[in-house]
Amino acid sequence: MKHTQLILLAFAVIASVGCDKQKAAIDDKKDATKEAINERKVAVDAAAKDAEKQTDINAKIDKARIEANKVSDQAQLDAEKKKADAEAKAEKAKVDAENK
Repeated sequence: MKHTQLILLAFAVIASVGCDKQKAAIDDKKDATKEAINERKVAVDAAAKDAEKQTDINAKIDKARIEANKVSDQAQLDAEKKKADAEAKAEKAKVDAENK
């Protein structure tokens, strides 16, 4: 009877140790998974910040182009206005010269 009890006790200890190893392996795997997820979160945050910075830069570039186009268009319109004034003045001078 004593041998049977010792054998049962030995199996219980072996099963318990085996279970503890399995549980430790499961915990290790869980911890590794959590760490990998946290690292991916950090990478996602960094990528989002970089994308926001690039978007801000692109917006500033677009605004500068719009402003440059506005200034250019206004200068062109001012030149056309001066040309129209000069042509009108020349035509008036021609009419005055013909009437004298």
